[in-house]
Amino acid sequence: MHRYRSHNCGELRAADVDTDVRLSGWLHNRRDLGGILFIDLRDHHGLVQLVARPGTAANEALSHLTKETVVRVDGKVMSRGAENVNPELPTGEIEIEVTEVEVLGAAEQIPFTINAEDGVNEERRLEYRFLDLRRERMHSNIMLRSAVIASIREKMTNLGFNELATPILSATSPEGARDFLVPSRLHAGKFYALPQAPQQFKQLLMIAGFDRYFQIAPCFRDEDARADRSPGEFYQLDMEMSFVEQEDVFQVIEKVMTDLFEEFGNGRHVTSPFPRIPFREAMLKYGSDKPDLRAKLELVDVSDVFAGSEFKAFAGKHVRALAVPALQDQSRKFFDGLGEFAVEHGAKGLAWVRVGEGNALTGPIAKFLTEENVKALAERLGLEPGHAIFFGAGEFDEVSKIMGAVRVEAAKRAGQFEENVFRFCWIVDFPMFEKDEETGKIEFSHNPFSMPQGGLTALETMDPLDILAWQYDIVCNGTELSSGAIRNHEPEVMYKAFEIAGYSKDEVEKEFGGMLRAFKFGAPPHGGIAPGVDRIVMLLADEPNIRETIAFPLNGNAQDLLMGAPSEVDEARLKELHLSLRKPQAK
Repeated sequence: MHRYRSHNCGELRAADVDTDVRLSGWLHNRRDLGGILFIDLRDHHGLVQLVARPGTAANEALSHLTKETVVRVDGKVMSRGAENVNPELPTGEIEIEVTEVEVLGAAEQIPFTINAEDGVNEERRLEYRFLDLRRERMHSNIMLRSAVIASIREKMTNLGFNELATPILSATSPEGARDFLVPSRLHAGKFYALPQAPQQFKQLLMIAGFDRYFQIAPCFRDEDARADRSPGEFYQLDMEMSFVEQEDVFQVIEKVMTDLFEEFGNGRHVTSPFPRIPFREAMLKYGSDKPDLRAKLELVDVSDVFAGSEFKAFAGKHVRALAVPALQDQSRKFFDGLGEFAVEHGAKGLAWVRVGEGNALTGPIAKFLTEENVKALAERLGLEPGHAIFFGAGEFDEVSKIMGAVRVEAAKRAGQFEENVFRFCWIVDFPMFEKDEETGKIEFSHNPFSMPQGGLTALETMDPLDILAWQYDIVCNGTELSSGAIRNHEPEVMYKAFEIAGYSKDEVEKEFGGMLRAFKFGAPPHGGIAPGVDRIVMLLADEPNIRETIAFPLNGNAQDLLMGAPSEVDEARLKELHLSLRKPQAK
């Protein structure tokens, strides 16, 4: 018999009764019923119940061991009997009567329970992440992640993509976030940058003629944490294709995402094909460029209805209306609850009215609306008796943010929200440039390597703020999975685009010399995208926080509480790297 096990803890069944077995695993739980010990033994594969009878050496050994001790046990498979079957366990029809026990790894008293979610705080969980990962939910999430990545690789390979690796140590690049810098020992005063994404390298692979590339790429960005963003590092399905237009990229990713979410979505429906929604339309209808389409309600711009109004709260402002169909519960509590929600999201309040027979309006602001206002709203919103209308007024971006959140929350509270479904969409036609509100400077609004719609002609003849780019985002259930683009592959277009953003030709050549050189030696039209693996798994696992899908994440302050990173280094190491420290003064 094998030194440690003849079977794993999840495979024994009724057909194995009377078999002598050897198992190894962790003591998951222990119950003493009249001197008879019942032990749940756990390994990677599952749980099995052990029984140790009173007066036996096995009972004596197991009664004193702490939970999470690693043991080897020998015993015989016994039937539990019909009245004692545990239908929730695959091994629930049998138990192991233990005859011998060997301790393989002693365990100290554990700082929190493994066999139940006991509400321990995240900092503690991350400090003892190796214990946290023993919990069923976390183990399941990490195994889901492994299976998802394996499936992605298979699907991409079957579609003719080649998995190719790109460098980790490279040069800094303006991807929109801060780089992590690595000092060079051999080149004093110079630094490598960890890649925010393999952007330039995957484009160079297209120029080199590899046609279809992908990798599960590690990316590094020095940015703050959010529920859907892990600080420090993350992984993405990075892909690029040659001789393609936007729709070619969409067809590949739609197939991969549809198949992936159907495979791992536990029966949740995947809506397909994915709708294409222009950026400006998304901001108007949904208040967001990552709309949650499970909410069936839409916002309507009614600014023109109130353009000449004497109602000061709306006059001369951007006004967005949200019509909610007839509610079973139209109590004041419903309206006040949404108002409180809006305030929590930055609003000063939330105006509303009810629609009665003949479109007569009641509510706090009804008296301020003229007959012309009511008529215009009825035509624009398709009002019916029982509808409620909520209004937001102010600056465009502010109203979009607040009313976008109200739209989703109102849909949930009003029964206008789809459950158990994955609703994908593409957000397209992003503006190429935007204006910095503080400096007035024209900047890239998205990826600077994107091809402008209209090419060089558009850059030379149009107002920069009117130029659209071949850029797109893929969104699922209100979560942005990735941005992508058809790339600019023409040197003159690249020079002009960066000139508009304030870069001189010399600066462009200094920052992107390798890319420019490549463009000048025959570059094919190409494009790609890079959906985030962490976010994909977060959606499939139905987890609200992305750190629940990563084995060893940093905490919200970008610290590794288990390994103690970031850490200080001694003076000798700093000298070797030609560095000296200038720490901020204590306040």
